[in-house]
Amino acid sequence: MTEPAPPTAPPAPGPWQRATVLATHPETATARTLRLGLTAPVPHLPGQHYLVRLVAPDGYAATRSYSVASAPDDSGEVELTVELLPDGEVSAFLHDVLEVGDVLEVRGPIGGWLAWPGDTPALLVGGGSGVVPLMAMLRHARRTGASDLIRMVVSVRTPEDLYYASELPGPEVTVVHTRRAPPGDPRPPGHLRAADLPAIAPGTTAYVCGSSGFADAASALLVEAGMPVTAIRVERFGPTG
Repeated sequence: MTEPAPPTAPPAPGPWQRATVLATHPETATARTLRLGLTAPVPHLPGQHYLVRLVAPDGYAATRSYSVASAPDDSGEVELTVELLPDGEVSAFLHDVLEVGDVLEVRGPIGGWLAWPGDTPALLVGGGSGVVPLMAMLRHARRTGASDLIRMVVSVRTPEDLYYASELPGPEVTVVHTRRAPPGDPRPPGHLRAADLPAIAPGTTAYVCGSSGFADAASALLVEAGMPVTAIRVERFGPTG
């Protein structure tokens, strides 16, 4: 498999297409990653998302948006990580019912605001499931030898809540635990603070993703650290089920 550079501008999303579930694995007790084989692959930028549509036998349809966690490549496959939400009709099906070999309807890739072109300095700040689109950026940077352009700060409640736990750690990444830290962690549990942020290189764009409260707090810390508001891109995640 080769790792081509992503497109320099977000591609226009294609029509709805069929995607076959090739593999699944758990990230946490309430998060599951799906690897999908696309019928009509379209190159994506790290940070974009796909729509997933479920249609019931009676014609009722439910559509949800899920960020791409995988880096761009030429495999024709993408990975989406799904958080199981209370009473979520779509997330519950994708998390608990969907099996390898099943077929979904998807449309994408979509979004340009949070998309990283892959060749500019970036500070990634994610809270909880907000790490998903940022993981696509980190994976792309590592695969293309551009890790020096990326710095990442991830905020989670406990070690068990950390997505991509076996892959995420590295010199580019700082993990902040807000409720319970692992043994030996020199940082006591607590909310993200200014001291957790790395030095901000000139020309850096910040990509912030998480709940509305987390996004507001992280953005305020970045502004206090001297980052121009125009250099901060925010995507808020909300419970859509």
